[in-house]
Amino acid sequence: MNQLLGVCLAVNLVYAQTAVVRDSWFGIDKIKHFFMSAFIESVSYSALQAARVNHRSAMAGAIGVTAAFGVGREIHDSRNPNNHFSVKDLTWDALGAGAGVVLLSHTIR
Repeated sequence: MNQLLGVCLAVNLVYAQTAVVRDSWFGIDKIKHFFMSAFIESVSYSALQAARVNHRSAMAGAIGVTAAFGVGREIHDSRNPNNHFSVKDLTWDALGAGAGVVLLSHTIR
């Protein structure tokens, strides 16, 4: 009985290891998250400025749009059986948004 339990446990552990989704902090996916977030923020800010929204409000709106896209993308990923919700992806989204804020804060108003 103990041997059967041990075999079942070993098979379960092997299966669990193969089912684990690999999500590293660095990779091409993370670079895409960084630059897409910076791009979305820039386009959102530019659209709000074109609509004659002041700098501070346009920046806040662009940050909100970028955050919504990032979280929405992760929710979409979590519904796909081959993907998962990734805090690491959201971290890279936030870094891209932060870089966008730094660049946009130096624009001519």
